[in-house]
Amino acid sequence: MRGRTVLVGLAVAATAAAALLVTAPGASAGDAATGVVDTRGIVLNARGGPSPDAEKRGAIPHGRTVTIVCQQPGATVTGTVRRTDLWNRLPDGSYVSDAYVERGAAALPVCDAPAARPPAEPAPAWVPPVAARLGSTFRSAHRPAHDGIDFPARKGTPVRAASGGTVIRVACQSGTGTCDADGFIGAGGCGWYAEIQHAGAVVTRYCHLVRRPPVAVGQAVTAGQTIGHVGSSGNSSGPHLHFEVHRDAAPATDANAVNPVPFLQARGVALSGR
Repeated sequence: MRGRTVLVGLAVAATAAAALLVTAPGASAGDAATGVVDTRGIVLNARGGPSPDAEKRGAIPHGRTVTIVCQQPGATVTGTVRRTDLWNRLPDGSYVSDAYVERGAAALPVCDAPAARPPAEPAPAWVPPVAARLGSTFRSAHRPAHDGIDFPARKGTPVRAASGGTVIRVACQSGTGTCDADGFIGAGGCGWYAEIQHAGAVVTRYCHLVRRPPVAVGQAVTAGQTIGHVGSSGNSSGPHLHFEVHRDAAPATDANAVNPVPFLQARGVALSGR
C-alpha cells in the first residue's frame, strides 16, 4: 500500500509540473512556459535587464503566475526556489530571476540578444566664425552694452556659420539708411547682418558685413559654410566681425545674449586672443 501511495504522489507531481508548461499566445509548443512566483510572501521585482541592479520595471506578488518567453544568463541570485544565473524574460520585455519561480523542468529557449541601440547622435559641430584673433570682448567695463565679441579682420575675409542651422534673418541696420558703404562710430546699427537658428534654441548673429550676405531666409547652412564677408557697415570703426550668441531665442534680444567665448569653449572652439 505504501508503494502505491508513492506512485500516486509522483503522478500528481508530474501532472502539476506539466500544467506549468503551457504555450504562450503566438508561440509554438515549447516556445514559452508559465511559472509561479514563490517569494514566501514578498513581492518580486521585475527588472529592465538580467540583474538585480537593473532598473525596476514593476513588482509581482507572491503566488502570481507569470508567462516566461525565454531565458538568458545574468547575475547569479540565491532565491527561495533555487540558486541560478538564469533570468526569465516576460512578455513585456522585463526580467525576473528564475531563483524565485516554480516551473517545470523542461528547458526553455534562450533569449535572442537584445537589438543594438542606434548610436547616439553626434553633438553639433561648432567652428570659429572667422579666421581672426579676438578683439573687443563681451560687455566689458567700458562697453557694457556690447552684446557680442569683435574680430578685427581684413575687409572681404570670409565669415562662416559657427554651426549648422537655418538662416532666419538677413537685414541692413544703419542710421545712415544704407549698408553698402563703410559706416562710422555713431552711425548706429549692425550694418549688413545675418542670424542663424541652431538646435537647442540658439541663435548666432554676424554683423558689419561688407555687402548683403549671400544667403536667404529659410536656407539651411552647415558649420563652416561661408555666409558673408567682413566689412565695416553700420556702427563700425573699421573692418571687423561682430559676433553674438543668444540662448532661448528667437528673437535675439539684449536680454538673451550670452558671452560667446565660454559658449564656444564649451563646444570645443578655442579663440585666439589679441
